[in-house]
Formats: sequence, structure tokens, C-alpha cells
Amino acid sequence: MKKSDLIDAIAARQGMTKTQVQSVVDDVFELVIKGLADGEKVDVRGFGTFSVRDSAARTGRNPQTGAAIEIAARRVPGFKPGKEMRDRVNGDAK
Repeated sequence: MKKSDLIDAIAARQGMTKTQVQSVVDDVFELVIKGLADGEKVDVRGFGTFSVRDSAARTGRNPQTGAAIEIAARRVPGFKPGKEMRDRVNGDAK
């Protein structure tokens, strides 16, 4: 499912225009990104938790030349699905 498919489905279910739904969806995504950039966890009960993990600096190899390269430390966004999501994906939901 693409973002446009998500917008279309929500608009049909809620009786809203696609423009209204797109604005809300864009705001939700923007607020999740802002929270992560500020170092916060974003917990959506029943759905999951977005968080930022630190990846340490390390030495890697260039696959074409085999030369050693330094890979800088960075922050990586992560997602841990909630129990309800895991159960529904596995067909365990009632």
C-alpha cells in the first residue's frame, strides 16, 4: 500500500476529501519525524513504538576494491510493532 492508497482508503471510510486526509496524514508523519529528531519515542498504543537508535562508528570494506572505509556513527530510526499489530498480522486477533 502506498501513501496515496492510504489517503484514498481513509477518505472513503471517513467521508472526507482527499485533500483534507492528505493534510492530516502529512501532519501525522511530520510530527512522528519531529519527535524522533528531538530524541523522543513516539508510542502509538496498539500500533507500535517509533524510536531512534544509535549506530556506532565502524570500519567496513568497499565491496568493489576491498579497501577499508570508515563508516561514521549515526542515528537510525526504528520501529517496534505493538502486540495488537503482531497478533492481527499473525491472524491471532479475535
